[in-house]
Amino acid sequence: MVGGLVLSQAQSHQIATPRTAAPAPGPGPVLEKRPREQAAPCGKAVSARSVDEVRKAHARHIKLGLDRSPRHARPLLAACALSGWPGGMELAASIFDSLDEPEAFDYNTLMRGHVISGGRGDPAAALMLHVDMLEAGVAPDSYTFPFVLKACAQLAALQQGRQLQAHVVKLGFHHDEHVQNSLISLYGKCGEPAAARLAFDGTAAGGRTAASWSALLAAYTRAGMWSECLASFGAMARGGARRPDESSMVSALSACAHLGAHDAGRSIHCALLRNAAGLNTIMGTALVDMYAKCGRIDKAAAVFGAMGDRNAWAYSAMVSGLAMHGDAREALRVFEEMLREGHAPDAAVYVGVLNACSRAGLLDDGLRCFDRMRLEHKVSPNAQHYGCMVDMLARAGRLDEARALIGSMPPTGQPTDTAWRSLLNACRIHGDLDLAERALQELRRLGAANAGDYVIVAGMHARAKEWDAAAALRTEAADAGLAQAPGFSAVEVRGEVHRFVSQDMSHPRSRDIYEMLHQMEWQLRFEGYEPDTSELALDAGEEEKRRVVAAHSQKLAMAFGLLSTPEGAPVRVVTNLRMSKECHAYSALISEIFGREIVVRDRNRFHRFRSGACTCRDYW
Repeated sequence: MVGGLVLSQAQSHQIATPRTAAPAPGPGPVLEKRPREQAAPCGKAVSARSVDEVRKAHARHIKLGLDRSPRHARPLLAACALSGWPGGMELAASIFDSLDEPEAFDYNTLMRGHVISGGRGDPAAALMLHVDMLEAGVAPDSYTFPFVLKACAQLAALQQGRQLQAHVVKLGFHHDEHVQNSLISLYGKCGEPAAARLAFDGTAAGGRTAASWSALLAAYTRAGMWSECLASFGAMARGGARRPDESSMVSALSACAHLGAHDAGRSIHCALLRNAAGLNTIMGTALVDMYAKCGRIDKAAAVFGAMGDRNAWAYSAMVSGLAMHGDAREALRVFEEMLREGHAPDAAVYVGVLNACSRAGLLDDGLRCFDRMRLEHKVSPNAQHYGCMVDMLARAGRLDEARALIGSMPPTGQPTDTAWRSLLNACRIHGDLDLAERALQELRRLGAANAGDYVIVAGMHARAKEWDAAAALRTEAADAGLAQAPGFSAVEVRGEVHRFVSQDMSHPRSRDIYEMLHQMEWQLRFEGYEPDTSELALDAGEEEKRRVVAAHSQKLAMAFGLLSTPEGAPVRVVTNLRMSKECHAYSALISEIFGREIVVRDRNRFHRFRSGACTCRDYW
């Protein structure tokens, strides 16, 4: 068991003085290349191609009495542990158990096999091997810790990883770049980005490799710290000591996608084109996802079309991107192309297909795809699929059918909160307060209600002038400790993302921004614009409501974008809020008056405004 890694004081004394690393094995599967010299190989070379051949060689060793000698058994051990053959690890463990006095190299080989065997290994067994190693008085070397730390990462065994870090420092291996990289990766996979950063900072600046940066970026990506990820990638690129590797590029592109940082993502694409002979499927898929989420579905389609080898993930990224942009017909066409190419559709791509139908109001197509998924392709619907179908029906005004679909969901143990939340959002669109109350009640029962759910229903009560009921719901949410994430909108200018909140005065150019906002409002009045405050759940006078609406975060971001980008250039805004009717009408008029394309990514989809019209066709 993993908990067995806890070490006694006596065991800690046993590892006070490290031994020299044991020699490397002969030809055959070998340890990964290291940037330092290995000892010369010992024992007879093994060129076995299967477990059966190793068994025969092992039988000969037993007849000759050599099976208990690490020197002679080592090549067989490495062949089994590192080959990935079915049954290889079991035979490797048997060979290891027969050794009289296994050395550090033998422990390392078996531990490595347990953490690289593609699901056939056992990371918990690797940790127990480390404990056995210490109890046997065999001192670990610098090759030991990357394998045992990787085992901790695979098990998310944070406590054991911290103990190992203490031993690393005690033995003086904390300056070894491979050990440090393993520590960074461990903390990243255990959801501890701050600890990963500390481990990274503990690496000498001159010793930081592409792998070090890659592990740090992966830690930030896993934690959703997109700004930190992109900033670190920039520092890596500016350092110039190491060229970013594929993993770093993918992490940075993922950060650009989530932040809507189109200019930064385009710069990474240019660097890839300059430095790589061609884009592999992983990089191509990352670029498709980035361009789609940054509002450039045309560029995403161009990258997708140029990919020579598309897999199911690439098709899924393209279909999901088209769904975000509301182009359901093209999403369905790409999906059919995927089927013709012989790729089996999975649950992920069907989420994109159903989302596309939902966001474009293609109810009949969506129902056919749902049946095809279950009956033809034998993909069992999960909570996301049901959420898409409920959203599709409810947004089309068929609220009773959506409610019935939730009731018909099979008892698979999957949470139904996604479906109830989709129904709740549709109730807001159609003004069905009674059903919204029922949806909130079900979310409470599931223990899944969040602050946003309470805000929706409270807002519906407020629009009905039921102020006491609205206040009671907000108080209930506050008493339950539910805090709503603050709404924000962001715009990228010259590679830098600027974020705004409602009534924001913190930006260095606030004075210019509010002056621009005033000019925008002044020109809109000539077009007959009147701010719509009907969706604002605020118990205040009309003048106060107008003041709040005027300095909405999305309008501030748009004003800064118009101020800071060249004439005729598009303005791209990313917001974590759902587009309101007021902001939608406002953005459409701004696109017409200023002759600019305004692209807004809200929390559900894209809105692209050109000449006063939106690609969503007022269905969102």
